[in-house]
Amino acid sequence: MDPAALRSWVLFEDEQLLVLDKPGWLVVHPSKNGPWSSLAGAVREEFKLDAIRFIYRLDRETSGVIILAKTAAAGSRLQKAMGRRLIGKVYVAILDGHLSQVTVVDRPLGPDPSVNVTVKQRVVDGEGSQVAQTVFTPLTAGGDCTLVGVELLTGRKHQIRAHAEAIGHRVIGDKLYGPDPSLYLEFATQGWTARHAALLALTRQALHCAAIDLRPAGMEHIFRAFWPRELAAFGERRMGLTATAAQTLVDTFVAQKLRG
Repeated sequence: MDPAALRSWVLFEDEQLLVLDKPGWLVVHPSKNGPWSSLAGAVREEFKLDAIRFIYRLDRETSGVIILAKTAAAGSRLQKAMGRRLIGKVYVAILDGHLSQVTVVDRPLGPDPSVNVTVKQRVVDGEGSQVAQTVFTPLTAGGDCTLVGVELLTGRKHQIRAHAEAIGHRVIGDKLYGPDPSLYLEFATQGWTARHAALLALTRQALHCAAIDLRPAGMEHIFRAFWPRELAAFGERRMGLTATAAQTLVDTFVAQKLRG
């Protein structure tokens, strides 16, 4: 990773916070491949922070706003606010197929024992499951895809992706919740293969954290990340949706959800 690239991802920085627009190819937590192979490692190297305090995590292939607290006090304050669901997060995704109406998914999630991937979740009742609620709002459809705004009413592992799979509208490009979960392990060991190209329409999952609202946590900040270029290019190619039109739809959805 180029230090200049890392600096270009900075959305905001002061004595308490460092806010970044994470690309959709970068793992967040430290990697065995050295400090510049993860966001945590790169931030520690470049910004010389005494501790890395992510307020929440994003999956490796999810792009968008991510926040680090520079001080223990700010970290504790925001972590408590996250636990109380006071911090508003708005996601945008491209789903497979046409989702015709606002869809509220209120279905518990737990580990999926049917596949050889321990992190995979699925809709399941009983021991080990957790209440999970997601709202998918279609913004526009084109080709065989739908651009949707997403609200998380709970915060579970892989919640958006697992709920999208459960309603039959998987996140485009998802290697774990897509057409074959073994693509996930195959990618980890071999990288992008011909089988990935045949089964997946995009090299990364089309999921983006578009905005974070810290005002309910007592900080006068809303942070936004632009719709990524690779997702905009996919929208133009596959959906006939220009980058400008997609950004306008994203901005409008964010404004509706974070008004006030």
